[in-house]
Amino acid sequence: MSKGEIGAFYRSNGDARGANLSATLATDNFSLNYTGSTSKANNYDAANNFKAAGPAASDRGWLDGDEVGSTAYETRNHALNLGFKLDNHLLQVKLTHQDIPYQGFPNQRMDMLENRSNSINFIYNGLFDWGSLETSLYREKTHHKMDFGDDKQFLYQSGMAPPAYGMPMETEGDNRGFSVKAEINANERDLYRIGADIQRYRLDDYWEASGGMMMSPNTFININNGQRDRYGVFAEWEADWTSKWTTLAGIRHETVKMDADDVQGYNSTNYDPTAFNNADKSQTDNNIDLTLIGRFTPSDNASYEFGYAQKTRSPNLYERYAWSTNGMAMRMVNLAGDGNGYVGNLDLDPEVAHTISFTADWHDAEKQDWNITFTPYISYVDDFIDAKRCSGQTGMMAVCTASNLSTSDDFVYLQYDNVSAKLYGADLSLAKHLYHDDKIGHISGQAVFSYVRGKNRDTGDNLYNIMPLNATFTLQHAKGAWHNSAEWQVVAAKDRVNDERNEQETSGYGLLNLRTSYQWKQARVDFGIDNVLDKGYSEPLSGAYTGQGRTMSPDGVAWGVTVPGMGRSFYTALSYSF
Repeated sequence: MSKGEIGAFYRSNGDARGANLSATLATDNFSLNYTGSTSKANNYDAANNFKAAGPAASDRGWLDGDEVGSTAYETRNHALNLGFKLDNHLLQVKLTHQDIPYQGFPNQRMDMLENRSNSINFIYNGLFDWGSLETSLYREKTHHKMDFGDDKQFLYQSGMAPPAYGMPMETEGDNRGFSVKAEINANERDLYRIGADIQRYRLDDYWEASGGMMMSPNTFININNGQRDRYGVFAEWEADWTSKWTTLAGIRHETVKMDADDVQGYNSTNYDPTAFNNADKSQTDNNIDLTLIGRFTPSDNASYEFGYAQKTRSPNLYERYAWSTNGMAMRMVNLAGDGNGYVGNLDLDPEVAHTISFTADWHDAEKQDWNITFTPYISYVDDFIDAKRCSGQTGMMAVCTASNLSTSDDFVYLQYDNVSAKLYGADLSLAKHLYHDDKIGHISGQAVFSYVRGKNRDTGDNLYNIMPLNATFTLQHAKGAWHNSAEWQVVAAKDRVNDERNEQETSGYGLLNLRTSYQWKQARVDFGIDNVLDKGYSEPLSGAYTGQGRTMSPDGVAWGVTVPGMGRSFYTALSYSF
């Protein structure tokens, strides 16, 4: 047997284009599958009316009209999957390669100028009289480069700011591990799952000397031989007590061991690693996860699920081991996209979330005509990994100063820290078949609502990067090979923001998207218009716009501008199966 698919797409905004290919050869005992894709885009344009908001265009770093800097990208992906089957046993070998020559980040002070990743994964699945067994052995290596992209050089090149030196930042990652999981069918009622996994992760993050006295003569070592190893075991028990009642209980223990070697700065005058190098960097966390779920199905028209979960997360390597309190170095260590500077904290504890949730699912007996799903939840998080402003420094180059604590209209400098947090919210989805006629076809509607609220219980501040109330309304039509939809995305204003980070508010907006497709036996064509009305907006989670030049200067990037959303865009896609 042989089959495959080839396709291509084009999007007008940003001149985005790409292609994909998939091909499979298979016999009763062997299969070979290849998938590959490539895509490329220039900077996209914001809507024409976005200029009405925020600082003047000259301060916001517009490159040309409404062009949003640092949003271009190019990516190539390849995957090869080999499968061997013998009776009830299946062995797979998966090879992947990703090459990203460049990717702009409009909410970071650096762009990615190279990212290459290779992975191999051996997977075994076996069926036995007692149940099933699955094992996986994998390794992934990644080489990652960051520096100023063309857009972040724009203001320097145009003479609006002093020349910029390059600032190469390289990362080497090595991720390898093994997992095993077994499902045991004890009887008609009880199903047991047990398993174990090991993950060994290594990271080196180093920045070569560049420019004048500030970034020389040494290579800046941000993380040296960072280690984050995980050893986990788990067990689950799923029981069908009756046709109406099902329960699931699970427990997982995970040991997380972290460490890092000594580091160095560009020089000892502006980057002193003595305190970090003298500290005990070895940390071991013993984490427990719990799951308790009950499901009740009283009739063909309803089901109810309620449960409790405890989930634990240890800090990542940057949260724990990023060490320098030099302002420039702190601005480069940013996982949040908010334009601020960060330093790690060796004393961070794992965060532990306790979540209670309930889901009600109402539907017609055949699950074809209508459906309502409602899920409220609340979560209390002990030692939530957040951040607080740093202080106590003095001197000309100091940024963790007393004034840093009170700044309300600029970027600030923070250290990762544990706090007590609470999150609560609800998700609601509605679906209804509205009309059917042989001439007109099928018409159906769907609405999805989502709301979440996050609070720092210690200070009363709002948690960072919380999505405001939002909804999506979709009207769908299908007749024969035609499928059409009209989608309206509605997002409320984000006015509950994190004061600690000087997070920016965003206005509410609504976007209209139209899509249509036609399906032949072997071919399909898609066409659509996103943001039909060319509405100017910023997505609430887009972060601070730092896609313009003057990245190195703390006050060179205009504070108070969020990343503009994409303006009107036409797209089309073609695919052919063979």
